[in-house]
Amino acid sequence: MILPRAFYDVPMAHRALHDVKDGRPENSRAAIHAAIAAGYGIEIDVQLSSDDAAMVFHDYALERLTGEKGMVRTCMASQLAHIQLTGGNEGIPTLPEVLDIVAGRVPLVIELKDQDGAMGPNIGPLEQATADAVQGYHGDIAVMSFNPHAVARMSDLLPHVPRGLVTSAYRYDDWPLSKTTCDHLRAIPDYDRVGACFISHEVDDLATPRVAALKSAGAMICCWTVRSAEQEARARQFADNITFEGYSAALAA
Repeated sequence: MILPRAFYDVPMAHRALHDVKDGRPENSRAAIHAAIAAGYGIEIDVQLSSDDAAMVFHDYALERLTGEKGMVRTCMASQLAHIQLTGGNEGIPTLPEVLDIVAGRVPLVIELKDQDGAMGPNIGPLEQATADAVQGYHGDIAVMSFNPHAVARMSDLLPHVPRGLVTSAYRYDDWPLSKTTCDHLRAIPDYDRVGACFISHEVDDLATPRVAALKSAGAMICCWTVRSAEQEARARQFADNITFEGYSAALAA
């Protein structure tokens, strides 16, 4: 499985090219259109609705990104479609809608949010919904997750779609996980098992020996989340590409 060259060459707009001051909330259609127009790749997140639809939305709860309260997982897709994103004039999109918008024009990476709650094996419906949406898509696309079980499931459902692990320093104070789980995931032991070909690693932890070892072994290294040109320059000492927000990342000439 080979990751298309575009994933090395084109900076990835984090949750699309969002800017609420310009009416472009995170993961919105407006932000996706803006990223395409600017020539950037796009990173999006998917959560599961109560009727098992893949919804393009980052958080588990609605409060931060909408005027509503409650959990995404308790709402039907039709309800979520009518919940307006704060700072914009549109509802929460489905993954098929977003795929239709992108239509292969720029590289797209889909992050499946952990549905188990502890990075464990209680997964399945979101992975299936994502695979159903992606089947037949024409264009540069990849999938990834913090949860190795989700990535392993995607290897079964979409064996020809490149997949990666989202990885982190897993500092105990930053994660609602056991120390044992943090220690396990920090070592990135599942890379080969899940058939990954890339990681997207926490930007301020890129100098770790494990990242260097994976890169030496052929892994593509991306990172999250770069927020300035200065931080980008530091990150690119280790990473092949970046996921960015809050500034205009440089495009290749």
